[in-house]
Amino acid sequence: MFSDIRSYVDAAVARDPAARSRLEVILLYPGVHALVWHKLNHWLYCHRVFGLARFLSQLVRFFTGIEIHP
Repeated sequence: MFSDIRSYVDAAVARDPAARSRLEVILLYPGVHALVWHKLNHWLYCHRVFGLARFLSQLVRFFTGIEIHP
């Protein structure tokens, strides 16, 4: 899972000229936050914890404006 997060951060740093550091991307980029939470929500959904996965998905949408179905 941590290698996936690292790849999300590396992709954001490589593709966004405004990104000055990895820490900035980790703390401030809502797209990275949405992807990390989606990874957890998808795991929950695959393990048949549908309600919690959907609730967290909606919570992430509220904070980031990005909705990814688990």
